[in-house]
Parts: sequence; C-alpha cells; structure tokens
Amino acid sequence: MSAGPRPRGLGRSALAVLAGFVVIFVLSLGTDAILHATGVYPPWGQTMADSLFGLATAYRIVYGVLGCWVTARLAPDRPMAHALVLGAIGFVFSLAGLVFAQKHGPELGPLWYSIAIVAIALPCAWAGGWLRVAQLRASAGQ
Repeated sequence: MSAGPRPRGLGRSALAVLAGFVVIFVLSLGTDAILHATGVYPPWGQTMADSLFGLATAYRIVYGVLGCWVTARLAPDRPMAHALVLGAIGFVFSLAGLVFAQKHGPELGPLWYSIAIVAIALPCAWAGGWLRVAQLRASAGQ
C-alpha cells in the first residue's frame, strides 16, 4: 500500500510554482512600468509600435526562463516537472489573454504578440527546467 505524496512535499511544490510565477509576473510588469515611465514605451493606454512589442516579447522570454528555473530550483524533487507545470499554467493564462485581447481590439496589442506569448510559455518552461537539471548534473559530477 502506497502512502502517496506527503502533504509537506505538495506544499513545497505549490510554493515553488508560485514563486516562479511571482518572479515572472513582477519582473514583466515591473519592466513594463519602468519602460513606460522612462518614455521608451508610450503612456499607458496608447498603442505601441510593433518593435516595442518585440522588445516586450524578448524580455518576457528571459523572465519566463528565469521564473521556471526558480521553480525548478525550489522544487522538492522532479525539477523539470515543476518547471513544466508552471509553463502549463503560463500557457493557460496566455491563451486567456489572447482571447481577451481579441475581444477588446487592437489597443491591447497586435495579434502576433498575443500568439507569441502563448507560444513561448512551454519552451521557456522547458529551458528553465533544463538549466536546473544541467546544474544538478554538473554538481553531481564534481
């Protein structure tokens, strides 16, 4: 008879995923706010040029990988699985954002941007998990 997952491990798993989500959310919105405040982005509510959405996509990729690495780093076990769970959550939120943006028009950004944000969720999660697994393998080999 199997005892199943320990509640403490489940709690640590949930906290690891939450921590990675917070990292991505805070860094993304914080960078957005800084770029708006410094004039790189136009004031909130005004449409941005496609090139600026390209910039936003680029740093969201970096922050996505970092946040998923944080999740994998804090995971009590199976770091890649934890990173991919965060990626799946990001995929669902991004898909909801795509639907919302299409219902509310182009003022929320071009279609390609919304699709790109959906498309990067799982690859970023895999990359963040892979980096942590590679770190663990390297430290085990020393």
